[in-house]
Amino acid sequence: MQQRCYVDGMPSLDSGPGLLGTRLRHLLELLDADVAAVYAELGEAGFRPRFTPVLRALAAFGPSSIRELADAIGVTHSAASQTVAHMAGEGFVVLMPGADARRRIVHPTAKAEALLPMLEAEWAATAAAAAELEAELSFPLSRLVDEVLEALSRRPMRQRIADAAPDLAARARAGREDGREGVEAETGDVGAGAGAGRAAEGGRRD
Repeated sequence: MQQRCYVDGMPSLDSGPGLLGTRLRHLLELLDADVAAVYAELGEAGFRPRFTPVLRALAAFGPSSIRELADAIGVTHSAASQTVAHMAGEGFVVLMPGADARRRIVHPTAKAEALLPMLEAEWAATAAAAAELEAELSFPLSRLVDEVLEALSRRPMRQRIADAAPDLAARARAGREDGREGVEAETGDVGAGAGAGRAAEGGRRD
C-alpha cells in the first residue's frame, strides 16, 4: 500500500524514487538559501554559493578554461559556462582569449581576490557543518551523491526510463491521437447540434 503523508491537512505525493528529482531540488534550495544567508550576514548579499567553487579553483590552479573549471568542480561544461557568465556580469571574473583563439580563459578580478580569505573561512565552516549533518544520517550524503553520479555515468537516467517503459513513446503517441479523435468527434457533435438548432430556428421564422 502506498504511504501518504499530509501537509496542512492535504495529502501529498509519496516521497519515494518517483519524486527523487523534486526532492533533490528542494534539498539544494534549502542548502543554497542558508549558505546565501551566511554570505549576506558577512556583507556579501549578492554573492551566490555556486561562485565559491569556481573562485577556489581559480585560486588553486590559476586562470583556467571553462572546461578545466567544469572538470575541477565536477559539473557540466554548460553549468560552468552559465556560472562564469553570471560571475562576469557581477565583476568577479573576466574572460580573455587563450593561446588557442577558440578557447576563453577565466581570470579572477581584484574584487574576487579580495573575497578569498572570507570565502576560505566560510568554506571551512560549511564543510564542518556538512560533516556534522552527515553524522546525523544513516549514510553519508556526500558518498551517496558520488555513487549516484557514478551510476548515472554508466547508465544515464534517460536510458533507465526507456528500459523501464520501452513502449512509453508509442503509448504517448497513441494517447495524443485518441485525444485528437475525441476532440474532433466532440466538435463534430457540437457543430451538428448547432446546425440543427439553426435549421429549427429558421423553420420557426418561416
